[in-house]
Amino acid sequence: MKILHLDTNHKLLIHQLNSLGFVNDEDYTSSKEEIETKIQDYDGIILRSRFTIDKTFLDAAKNLKFIGRVGAGLENIDCDYAHLKGIELIAAPEGNRNAVGEHTLGMLLSLFNKLNKADAEVRQGKWLREENRGIELDGKTVGLIGYGNMGKAFAKKLKGFDVEVLCYDIKANAGDENAKQVSLDEFQKKVDILSLHTPQTPLTLKMVNSDFINNFQKPFWFFNTARGKSVVTEDLVIALKSGKILGAGLDVLEYEKASFENLFKKDVTSSAVEIPEAFQYLIKAQNVLLTPHVAGWTVESKEKLAQTIVDKIKAKFC
Repeated sequence: MKILHLDTNHKLLIHQLNSLGFVNDEDYTSSKEEIETKIQDYDGIILRSRFTIDKTFLDAAKNLKFIGRVGAGLENIDCDYAHLKGIELIAAPEGNRNAVGEHTLGMLLSLFNKLNKADAEVRQGKWLREENRGIELDGKTVGLIGYGNMGKAFAKKLKGFDVEVLCYDIKANAGDENAKQVSLDEFQKKVDILSLHTPQTPLTLKMVNSDFINNFQKPFWFFNTARGKSVVTEDLVIALKSGKILGAGLDVLEYEKASFENLFKKDVTSSAVEIPEAFQYLIKAQNVLLTPHVAGWTVESKEKLAQTIVDKIKAKFC
């Protein structure tokens, strides 16, 4: 079987697939249209998020048996059409779940203890102790929306704290010893801290909007290490300004391009980047922590993601 690699990944991916007898070709520069002219020669493709795998691409891939995505989600692939064509879809959420759990906890503790703000001030010669008085996580109720690989990894990290952990998920019986599954109504009554761990689906697009936010009984802290388009940023900013949301840790943003590799599209007429007003507020807010979609992006997860893809291909096709 011939595999075309469209993104660079950990070297073990190609090395181990070679040892299993697969033929591995690499093309990290050709356009999508150029790839479509030769994709009929391949049984499998492996990518991260270089471009969208749509119907046109899948129709050109006449012999394709599988698509391996070295990451957690499959939203850049027309999954329904791929399934109709009998193409196996392979993702690797197991590979970066620990990284996402640690990153989410790190953002939470950084915001609660004003670490970024205090660090910046000390570097400027400011020694402001009372202004940087933190709050403690113990005694809080943490709510996780989405209780799959990522949600469970974060809940596991919270075991060392004296917190109540609740989860809300569309799947029944999703809870476990680390998180109690509850109704959305109970969830919104109790939560002090909300963390998103959902894939991008029609159900989750623009899920966190003003109506959703205002249904929470208490002001709460908000964290998103899932998908940016689940949040209406303008509504988030309104809630931050009003105090309904006390602070936010955002690893993903609504404005990200589909490849996840860039934030804003340039204006083709002026080559300038237009920054939305809501984002301008976020970058100035001291109770907001921003990272560039790297929650699952660690030295260890790079290797684990690649190994997960190899293991799943081996189990299915060897």
